[in-house]
Amino acid sequence: MKAIVQDRYGSADVLALKDVDQPEIGDDDVLVRVLAASAHIGDWHFMTGLPYLFRIAGSGLRAPKTRVRGTDFAGRVEAVGKDVTQSQPGDEVFGICDGSFAEYATARTNKLAPKPANLTFEQAATVPTSGCTALQALRQVGNAQPGQNVLIIGAAGGVGSFAVQIAKAFGAHVTGVCSTSKVDLVRSLGADDVIDYTRDDFAETGQRYDLILDIAGNRSLSHLRRALAPKGALVIVGGEGGGRWFGGIDRQLRASMLSPFVSQKLGTFVAKADGEKLVVLKQLIEAGKVIPVVDKTYALSDVPKAIRHLEEGHARGKVAITV
Repeated sequence: MKAIVQDRYGSADVLALKDVDQPEIGDDDVLVRVLAASAHIGDWHFMTGLPYLFRIAGSGLRAPKTRVRGTDFAGRVEAVGKDVTQSQPGDEVFGICDGSFAEYATARTNKLAPKPANLTFEQAATVPTSGCTALQALRQVGNAQPGQNVLIIGAAGGVGSFAVQIAKAFGAHVTGVCSTSKVDLVRSLGADDVIDYTRDDFAETGQRYDLILDIAGNRSLSHLRRALAPKGALVIVGGEGGGRWFGGIDRQLRASMLSPFVSQKLGTFVAKADGEKLVVLKQLIEAGKVIPVVDKTYALSDVPKAIRHLEEGHARGKVAITV
């Protein structure tokens, strides 16, 4: 089968389209014919091996343990392991796996769900990691409630575009923060207010928010806390900068250490995509409350171009891959 593989860490130049063996399924796995995949910032981290903490955490110290890149997919079940009862050949599914930038991949049944009926495969493939991260940040970590004032920094990106819509579905008053060129997009997602960070500082408007999601940002904790209500919650979702060893993790650690000593709740989390969250997202999507934003679609052979587009930081929503 065709797949995008890498044998060493580096830039998008280390990615190559090659013929590899079709993966074998275990007793609890399903074999999926991948019809679409999507790229997210995590793919860049695993491709480059940066920060080095990724390698220590299990991606491989000197070279990637998993040769085939990609995690998010949508496709049809081709075969199932002998212990699988939830899926059968022909089912249309979406979810998480190792090696989705390929014609075939294996996935655990607790990492997939039926594909939303109103989405194309390309749209569905953009949902798993980013959608689950947004849902987890709002529901489990931030405990978003109806009527709250919620600020989403990075509202036009992959996670942010889902977070704006999910927060609105939860009944929140949502303010999105983005650059000038993306203001109209964020407003179209349902944001009640939009702040162009090139013109205005959200911390200087006088508005205080019950919940702030800082997505892939690098603003200081003191700056973020100025916009947070006295009993509000700050959730740091990922983060860039901070050096080659730890990336933005040091800021997340400082937030967690400071939180017990202040009235505001400051924290972060390890994003986890699973079948339960995918089902919730499926319901929101089929109800018309969440619609994936697909910025660009690339062919499998053009995955390196897709990763470079993400690296430039100009993506509006998600980047899809047609397999």
